[in-house]
Amino acid sequence: MTFEQLRYDVADRVATITLSRPERLNAFTPRMAVELARAAAAADADEGVRVVVVTGAGRGFCAGADLGAGAGTFAGRGREDAPARGAVGGVPRDWGGMASLPFAALRKPVIAAVNGPAVGIGATMVLPMDVRIAAESARFGFVFARRGITPEAASSWFLPRVVGISQAMEWVATGRVFDAGEALRGRLVSRVVPDEELLPTAYALAREIAGNTSGVAVAAARQLLWSMLGQPSPWDAHRAESRALAELAGGPDAAEGVAAFLDKRAPDFRAPVGDGDVAGVARWPAPPGDVTDPV
Repeated sequence: MTFEQLRYDVADRVATITLSRPERLNAFTPRMAVELARAAAAADADEGVRVVVVTGAGRGFCAGADLGAGAGTFAGRGREDAPARGAVGGVPRDWGGMASLPFAALRKPVIAAVNGPAVGIGATMVLPMDVRIAAESARFGFVFARRGITPEAASSWFLPRVVGISQAMEWVATGRVFDAGEALRGRLVSRVVPDEELLPTAYALAREIAGNTSGVAVAAARQLLWSMLGQPSPWDAHRAESRALAELAGGPDAAEGVAAFLDKRAPDFRAPVGDGDVAGVARWPAPPGDVTDPV
């Protein structure tokens, strides 16, 4: 699989997706949206990948939409020579959602390593990712109202769940750019590290996951945690967890986990994630019926 606007590498069971338009601070384009969706799907399907790290090449993570077309940038979106984006609710899908939702659907943990500016889609695309780590140089901004448009990338669902409705509205209504310290205080990121420690910190966490946990157990847990955000009762969680435990308890990874603990050795988990539901936990989020031509 080849890409034009990002790099995709796999090493030590960790897939790294690097936005790669450094001359434009990795400004977002429809082509990048399609490539991000394909990279997420590739990581999900690869049994050799346990964790995904997403970062940006050069001085920034993603400076937002490429505004090279001038005032008509947003009006012209969809006319570029890129694969059809399909529709949802009878209107064209937004490119941000096409890039972000495949990361929501991943059954493997995703770590965002945010370096430099992460503005507009650069801020919203990381919301479905599980852990967000910021370099001290990181700057965030949900600047949409200052450009006369609304937030995208399904961020009106994700952002209030990640940071709370009050903080979400402050950042969205002002559209201001803020630093990594404010992002940490507002719970948008889980930690801030010196720039030179950003990728080592992200990879250390990725290796901790890959080296100590069962892929099927983590995949089921990721789907459970995200999907339960929209459920009305803890009984929904109890029902889903009971089924997952019943299915995993008799599997090889459960036996290996106990044996490794008793033997005081590192576990050797080998159960495949597969390509469908994991431990009876349905794939999430399931595309609704009014979506056409999803990536």
